[in-house]
Amino acid sequence: MNLMSEPERHQTLTTWVRGVPIGGGHPIVVQSMTDTDTADAEQTAFQIARLARAGSELVRLTVNNEAAAAAIPEIRRRLEDMGLDVPLVGDFHYNGHLLLTRFPAAAEQLDKYRINPGNVGSRRYHDQNFLAIVEVAKAFDKPVRIGVNWGSLDQQLLTTLMDENANREEPFSAEDVTIEAMLQSALLSAELAVSHGLPEDKIVISAKVSAPRELWRVYRQLAVRCKLPLHLGLTEAGMGVKGAVSSTAGLSVLLAEGIGDTIRVSLTPDPGGPREKEVEIAQEILQALGLRSFTPSVTACPGCGRTSSSLFQEMARDIQTYLKTKMTEWRETYPGVENLKVAVMGCIVNGPGESKHADIGISLPGTGEDPKAPVFQDGKLVATLQGSAIAAEFNQMLEDYVAARFSRSS
Repeated sequence: MNLMSEPERHQTLTTWVRGVPIGGGHPIVVQSMTDTDTADAEQTAFQIARLARAGSELVRLTVNNEAAAAAIPEIRRRLEDMGLDVPLVGDFHYNGHLLLTRFPAAAEQLDKYRINPGNVGSRRYHDQNFLAIVEVAKAFDKPVRIGVNWGSLDQQLLTTLMDENANREEPFSAEDVTIEAMLQSALLSAELAVSHGLPEDKIVISAKVSAPRELWRVYRQLAVRCKLPLHLGLTEAGMGVKGAVSSTAGLSVLLAEGIGDTIRVSLTPDPGGPREKEVEIAQEILQALGLRSFTPSVTACPGCGRTSSSLFQEMARDIQTYLKTKMTEWRETYPGVENLKVAVMGCIVNGPGESKHADIGISLPGTGEDPKAPVFQDGKLVATLQGSAIAAEFNQMLEDYVAARFSRSS
């Protein structure tokens, strides 16, 4: 039998951002972005704290005007007062060369600068403005992300390539030329930065589009054409289920091919909804692919005509919620608990088998079955529960299992 081997990670340099390594075979980093007015230091710091506590390992924030730049040191102080040392990435468009030079305190307190080559100025001033940011990065020993978006692509570069393509005997499609313009914008910008003294290991590349198939095309070519760490993410993925599914489709294929060193799910939240949802989805993508573990996983069947009781659904929901709430405490006291696998199954068809495959699992009785619930630990039957207290008894067994297996003294 020939089984496909695990894909090798795309080999890249390592870029360090305030102690967080990106690339070089290190774990794939989850990041997110605030949507507050950065000039409001209190609200911005509060949202950054929520994102960081949800698991965002880098947080990007808009720095679009002087008030936003002036607020960066206060945001950092507020985070320190909360005991948080999360890396902050300044997102610059149009005036980054001015803000970073006029507000050195902001330049110092930010841990990485995001530069969009399409928004640093017209061709006459493009290189001058871009290199002004590079000089600040060199002066403060900061890495940069050169982030290209097809919605804000360097129009002069695109026009040049389109004109060249029009003169070909067999022109490429407009989409092909646009993708090539994105690649050139990112890679030529990186070359320009390196030629002016920014070390290669201070650069991360991204080239974002809003459709999964185009994302695959862009990043597969980037992976061939450079060894710089790659930031993955759809831009404008959308809301709710659509945004989650589109991001999963776009990211998962590339990650499964070993491409990508840091990711963001650019999910549009519901009005007033939690920004942390995008962090949760990014973590779930990595965990589903077996690339990282963040919280114990719960396997539960979808239910069918054999499972008219809602007990297994309620238990699966409650256990999953409980495990996530306990992770803040358990991450410190029970190292490795994030790899725990729990099964809550609803009938005899797959229940015992799935429970045996989990670290700890329970197979609840389906409709018309013997009202007993076998519990398995490490593949072995350890108890059979019955009666009205099944849920409480299993929860206690789960607590005892975690303490026995993951305690530092065990």
